[in-house]
Amino acid sequence: MVSSRILIIGATGYIGRHVVNASLAQGHPTFLLVRESTITNSDKTQLLDSFTLKGATIFKGSLEDYASLVKALKEVDVVISTVGAQIADQFNLIKAIKEVGTIKRFFPTEFANDFDRHHAVDPLKGAFDLKAKVRRATEEAGIPYTYVSANTFAGYFLPNLAQSGLTAPPRDKIVIYGDGNKKAVYVKEEDIGTFTIMAVDDPRTLNKILYLRLPANTLSLNELVAYWEKKIGKTLEKLYLSEEQVLKQIEETPFPGNYMMAIYHALYVIGDQTNFEIGSNGVEASKLYPDVKYTTVDEYLTQFV
Repeated sequence: MVSSRILIIGATGYIGRHVVNASLAQGHPTFLLVRESTITNSDKTQLLDSFTLKGATIFKGSLEDYASLVKALKEVDVVISTVGAQIADQFNLIKAIKEVGTIKRFFPTEFANDFDRHHAVDPLKGAFDLKAKVRRATEEAGIPYTYVSANTFAGYFLPNLAQSGLTAPPRDKIVIYGDGNKKAVYVKEEDIGTFTIMAVDDPRTLNKILYLRLPANTLSLNELVAYWEKKIGKTLEKLYLSEEQVLKQIEETPFPGNYMMAIYHALYVIGDQTNFEIGSNGVEASKLYPDVKYTTVDEYLTQFV
């Protein structure tokens, strides 16, 4: 089977760079839509050079430049958006995909919770609701899609065990949100890229949500802390915050601290990543691709001992 030609938007971003590397590693003709300001950004030049050395092709353009979108889309089969702050600009992309009419799969920027099944509070709620609107616009346009629910970025939450302000896992005391028993899913960013690209040409993921609910990495905060305590041979002092206390902190903390606390509320108090069964509209990545050896939480934490 001929590998699809993939256009990645947001290639130099936090998740985008891993999707690009996975696309190239899996042998896809890989194209990157990159704005002029990024090409001339000295901090991004080295990364873009590494992509082109591996075979990526760069198109100059942006989500705001409709003509550049249409031109790029005519060269590819699949579009993967990994943009961060430009969620709303994807409506322009959807319009262009519909106009071109030859795109066989669209992956809008997701890579977190299932946005149709969330109970997040503001300021997180607004971003999640907007991503759900992108889903509806995609479906209403009749565009074939795959939504990737990657859950929790390991690089954000494991180095500090979900403790704001820390750059390493705590060794004395730790804050536990809620009762500590709701399970979240931690996925290394490289593995998110790998599973995303595996799904590109897979008919089983067409018009489905691809959940990265990896069994070895689906842990409660209490279980995560227990892993760490075993590694360092020490019991941490635990401070449990009730939902009322977490909500009060969200209300009283200025941005961006309140945004992070809202994430902790969704993950650890509500349990939004695992408080539902995967339905007929979804598939689970590790079951579809059992040969992919993903990094486990246990392996990830070893580097901090």
